[in-house]
Amino acid sequence: MAHKLIDLVHISKSFGSNLVLDDMNLYIRENEFLTLLGPSGCGKTTTLRIIGGFETPDKGNVIFDKEDITRLSPNKRQVNTVFQKYALFTHMTIEENIAFGLKIKNKSKTYIHDKIKYALKLVNLEGFEKRMPDSLSGGQQQRIAIARAIVNEPKVLLLDEPLGALDLKLRQDMQYELIRLKNELGITFVYVTHDQEEALTMSDTIVVMNQGYIQQIGSPEDIYNEPENAFVADFIGDSNIFPATMVQDKLVKILDTPFPCVDKGFGENKPVDAVIRPEDVELVEPCTGILDGVVTHLIFKGVHYEMEVLANGFEWLVHSTKMYPVGTKVGIFVDPFNIQIMNKPESEDEEAVVIDE
Repeated sequence: MAHKLIDLVHISKSFGSNLVLDDMNLYIRENEFLTLLGPSGCGKTTTLRIIGGFETPDKGNVIFDKEDITRLSPNKRQVNTVFQKYALFTHMTIEENIAFGLKIKNKSKTYIHDKIKYALKLVNLEGFEKRMPDSLSGGQQQRIAIARAIVNEPKVLLLDEPLGALDLKLRQDMQYELIRLKNELGITFVYVTHDQEEALTMSDTIVVMNQGYIQQIGSPEDIYNEPENAFVADFIGDSNIFPATMVQDKLVKILDTPFPCVDKGFGENKPVDAVIRPEDVELVEPCTGILDGVVTHLIFKGVHYEMEVLANGFEWLVHSTKMYPVGTKVGIFVDPFNIQIMNKPESEDEEAVVIDE
């Protein structure tokens, strides 16, 4: 297993009276693609800036390859950052942009020339040396920004919402490019986004953040299929989240209706939250499911139909490849394996933290 490359230990950071990170602990492994995911203001960019050296934590330490770099300036760290605003020098050619960091390090002309060719080939922009940044598309500018970071041979590449300004098709193309680059370069990527699809597509590990706390750490599959709490379930993809009662092991009451499930150990008659993903709600003939309802909304989404079904006073969100017109009476069935039970938080902002997998 890859060793810990970055270890954030008890990191806290405030801006004025606003506490942005509260006693955060997180480690990042060598060659990992780790994504910090969460809504605006959750602390993900501040975490990235602390790793890069652009912010200093009020408390805690940043350990890099077993060395404390908490007070080390950004240019002395084996880390490069790619920002959302690509920050290319508009008065310089592409090759001058890429060479900038290498010239500061007094590298030879031959070394710089070879590095530029290598980096442009890596980002599929060979022959662009003499072009100016304003003649490039957004996606091409982003790739040049990545090339400029790569030539410095960082151990870690920090990416702060780097695809945010691109249109959907280009963003998807760049996601595949980044995965390819990470595999070819063998370096660690730390990626910040609020886009769940982006995180699920690219990451080895996702760290879901909210209000300065880590809510859950896990693989994309874990985060999607086994959310730790209602915040994670709601933030990652679409969910039906119900206040429910765990009657006993393997039996939960949702909307006053008993549903078999597979979870155990929650106690008896205990208030819980139950999560059912819309693709896991099966529509069947009336009276043949667990409860009955009526289709109230229908949208065609390309891959599937998205429907709302009113059953026991709740609008169930349903994704199905089969279309049921509005007004159709249906039964609802859910496989016991597809019901995820979670403890109710004690308070609104209680953290549900899994620091160590």
